[in-house]
Amino acid sequence: MNSNAAPNNLYLHAFKDDALGKDDAVALAEKLKRQDVSADMLATSALDRANLINPQLSAITYLAKAEQLFSKKPSQITSNQNNERFFAGIPSFLKDNINYKNMPTGFGTNAFPPKVHNKNSPYTKQFTDMGICVLGKSSLPEFGFNATTEPAHTAATKNPWNINFSSGASSGGSAALVAAGVVPFAHGNDGGGSIRIPAACCGLVGLKPSRGRHINEYVARSLPVNIVSEGIVSRSVRDTAYYHFEAQKIYQNPKLPTLPLVINAGKKRLRIGVFTESITGYSTDKATREACLNTADILAKAGHQVEEMRFPVSAQFADDFSMYWGMLAFMVKTTGKLSLSKHFDKRKLDALTIGLAKYYRKNMHKTPFMLARLKRHGQKYQEAFKTYDLYLSPVLSQSPRPLGELNPSQSFDSLFDRLMRYASFTPMANVAGTPAIAIPAGQTSEGVPIGVQLAGRYGDEKTLLEVAYELEALQPWPSLYDKS
Repeated sequence: MNSNAAPNNLYLHAFKDDALGKDDAVALAEKLKRQDVSADMLATSALDRANLINPQLSAITYLAKAEQLFSKKPSQITSNQNNERFFAGIPSFLKDNINYKNMPTGFGTNAFPPKVHNKNSPYTKQFTDMGICVLGKSSLPEFGFNATTEPAHTAATKNPWNINFSSGASSGGSAALVAAGVVPFAHGNDGGGSIRIPAACCGLVGLKPSRGRHINEYVARSLPVNIVSEGIVSRSVRDTAYYHFEAQKIYQNPKLPTLPLVINAGKKRLRIGVFTESITGYSTDKATREACLNTADILAKAGHQVEEMRFPVSAQFADDFSMYWGMLAFMVKTTGKLSLSKHFDKRKLDALTIGLAKYYRKNMHKTPFMLARLKRHGQKYQEAFKTYDLYLSPVLSQSPRPLGELNPSQSFDSLFDRLMRYASFTPMANVAGTPAIAIPAGQTSEGVPIGVQLAGRYGDEKTLLEVAYELEALQPWPSLYDKS
């Protein structure tokens, strides 16, 4: 792996010698079980780290105060010492587009004031029923529509590897917090790459699971094509593997095969199709292409059959997904007062949301045809798995962008073109409902991570995790802890 690093004054992290140390969540859970640390100690360390770094990182929209988490009586934080839930007592953050009781939800927008809810969202309940201690809410771009976490009305979330660069989106706040060492993993959701993109930008693991693997939020249930999956970003493959295994103990979809606990690389050698060019017609940059091809070479040397292939669907997909993306923005703009807040003011939406809504309005008469084609694209994508066990590709067509390049303050036409150049590999798995995982694969000369994507058959997260473990061993990725 490229060992280039950002200049010393440009990276940012909160790792230190406290209860969290440099451990991942699995190691911390084992320490809790042995009583080497307590849940209170972990939460206190994470709060200290958050308060230390967030003024520069800008990754948190709401941070609990200690008195909300602790009482004068024995700890209110559940520890896994006396709890069957593996992650009981592990501190984390929820992305600020799902509700957590008594914490405000803002959706990354200035169109209405953040609203405090009196009950948890459906997926929040699954998340917290695992015993995870929620410390607060992580930042996102407006309604998760952008590929960078740069809300128009507040400070941009910085990439802790190099603070001049984007942390990705839309789970960019969660990714920045995990990469910077505030918590071992954090919640994200993915409707077009929103787990995988920030994972790639911040040197993390990000699995978008199969459609329906976990409990759907209300919005996802209402979509004509459900493109949204819930999950986390983490610093290790095993945290992601354990998380999705443990989540099944709270909810298991009977229509999907049970996901076993994957703890190491698989022995089976696979047929892997690799492609480095997207379907938008824009070329992949040199650093990203080299990172993907280097990963392909590593897999080939490990005995896998790696072959070049073309993107498995036609270029029409890009237009159809763009229209669907616009449809979501149009729904927000036209129904916000009813669905979000009586204080919703569409005039305060950012230029990207407004531009996407206008883009859809011009084409809305084509909606039935677009929806039908999206479903056919998904079928076509899945049919190619008759030939290949996995697809390997970049996560993004370009390495992470400097802050400002994708900021929604610019004209819609300019930003839309830049986004089409940048984020074109990830949406297909959302439409198909198939799983895909982002893992680190290199760094740029500025010290910013580059990720690759492994995509698999519907319901087969197991194979993705096995290959991710294999690559983690063959091509270890760095941590910002190493810069301590």
